[in-house]
Amino acid sequence: MHYSAAELATLLNGMLTGDPGREVSGLNFIDRARADEMTFIGSAAYISRWAESPAGVALVGRGLNVEPGDGRAIITVDNADLAMARALELFAPPPPLCEPGIHPSAVVDPSALIGEDCCIGPCCVVGPRASIGAGSVLYAHVTVMDDSVIGPQCTLWPGVVIRERCRVGSVCILHLNVSIGADGFGYRPDPDGAGIVKIPQIGTVELGSAVEIGANSAVDRGKFGATSIGDGTKIDNLVQIAHNCRIGRCCLIAASCAIAGSVTIGDGVLMGGCVAVKDHLSIGAGARIGGGSGLIRDVPAGASVLGYPGMDSRQCLRSWAAIAKLGNPPPTPPTPKRRPDNETRGSGI
Repeated sequence: MHYSAAELATLLNGMLTGDPGREVSGLNFIDRARADEMTFIGSAAYISRWAESPAGVALVGRGLNVEPGDGRAIITVDNADLAMARALELFAPPPPLCEPGIHPSAVVDPSALIGEDCCIGPCCVVGPRASIGAGSVLYAHVTVMDDSVIGPQCTLWPGVVIRERCRVGSVCILHLNVSIGADGFGYRPDPDGAGIVKIPQIGTVELGSAVEIGANSAVDRGKFGATSIGDGTKIDNLVQIAHNCRIGRCCLIAASCAIAGSVTIGDGVLMGGCVAVKDHLSIGAGARIGGGSGLIRDVPAGASVLGYPGMDSRQCLRSWAAIAKLGNPPPTPPTPKRRPDNETRGSGI
């Protein structure tokens, strides 16, 4: 795709300064861009690097004072992050090809319902009484087991497994090797002391609409009832969500979080990477959890939590500052050497 700077300014609802005819064929970092590429200046820290950048056009947030220079152009927008997201859509290459219909190597049970314009890729398996909504795409080696439902316009990338009786809403994206509906981690010691008893996990998983789950993440089925994830929630790679968790709408959960069983998370919660959450906790709507935190108690709505164990972020930062001021402990004085007995006897005393 090729756009002029003037066309991009119109498409991105921005204000153009500089050369309106400057051609743009792609996007790149400010230090790596070519003359026919557009870069992004979202903070004042990058303004000084614009003068040396080869880029022909820069997308700039409002309030940043950036001059285009000779033969170049600046597009000023209200929200640079959102405008960049739109620009990425404009230049995005087409997705990998998945031919409409059912690939000859796919195994689709006769009782399964396949909607219009679906793409069922090579070596997929669709089990008895499963349902795939109109326009959904299943890339190679996707498995949808018995009685599960995939809503319309979903994208399931290679290796995704949807276990039996689970439900996926519309316009969901499940990335490589996502597991939906594996057994929850339920065990108890055998009263006879002979081993460990597995607790059956007979529940399901229910994903709302526009949910996105990153590669190699797992959402376990409920012990009974359903593990649920609300509309619009986005989950990063390598995240574990245990049985009977209830996650609200429009949450953001970053990579490598581990959420134990029966946790309730309200709408709009932001969770940094590598957060660990103890079982049966409640995290209120709008809470923000800093990366690497460990939660062992409930979090009120709107709270900001940081640290291990998690506490109010301001309290945690004060604690870290106090610890930093302690410095190194004073050195231990050396132990006096004891004079050997033979030295005393030879002294003439």
